[in-house]
Amino acid sequence: MAQRFGGKFSPNPQDRPAPGQTQPAPAPAAPSRDQRRARTLGIFALAFLIPAFWGDAQQLVLSLAAGGTLLAAAWMTREGARAAEAFDARKVARRPALPRKILGAALTGGALFLGGLAQHPAGAASANLFNPALLALAGLALHLLAFGLDPLRDKGTAGIDSFQTDRVARAVDEAEAHLAAMSDAILRARDRSLETRVARFAETARQLFRTVEADPGDLTAARKFLSVYLMGARDATAKFADLYAQNRSATARADYEALLNDLETTFASRTTALLAGGHTDLDVEISVLRDRLKLET
Repeated sequence: MAQRFGGKFSPNPQDRPAPGQTQPAPAPAAPSRDQRRARTLGIFALAFLIPAFWGDAQQLVLSLAAGGTLLAAAWMTREGARAAEAFDARKVARRPALPRKILGAALTGGALFLGGLAQHPAGAASANLFNPALLALAGLALHLLAFGLDPLRDKGTAGIDSFQTDRVARAVDEAEAHLAAMSDAILRARDRSLETRVARFAETARQLFRTVEADPGDLTAARKFLSVYLMGARDATAKFADLYAQNRSATARADYEALLNDLETTFASRTTALLAGGHTDLDVEISVLRDRLKLET
């Protein structure tokens, strides 16, 4: 669906920060390079699916199985790339429970093995497995070289209570789901400047997420921001998008933008307060250690 272009000199310019205020970059909407390559991998499944109907029954079954397995490999690889990018974006993170990239590599090897068997005449597949197996190993190795491995170790969790980090991980995942719902709902308003505005608020909220992840003890102070406030913002966005898509009410738009401004200011203030509190705790700890060193020496 066509959308109105919004720019600096447009009648409805995109929201710009006040002088002296830093504008966070909107979250990238385009998929990453690994995600695009994973989609391309799924297209290659046509190389097995199209010729499947040109041979006998055995070739049909093997070719369809090879194509379906390669599609599963592409989906698994794309999800693994998303999980790895989310892992890299966080200062404190646990490794994915399911190594999706490695599983995608194994499925790719299996698809190539089945495709190699499909190229043999009926009855000859069991007699010559060397070439399909070699093809499967080559596909497995190339997949791992192209997409790499999944994160296999936790990051930034040394000295941190695992129970606390699990609580933070669940809270952040829930908060990310609320942000994703907001971004999806605002699409119904068909306004690019509003989509950018919601993305900007999401980046401000994620700064709070990263702060809580770095210090899980801050979760109690930030709990209502990660759940109650974001849930309310999600519901308000859904109702506004439906209303604005019908009547393009300028009053409703102004009220919604004011809500986003209030939320963004509140989240930024909470992030600053948590950072200041962490610095105070560090100063106290350093002071205590210095006093102990003086007593011992």
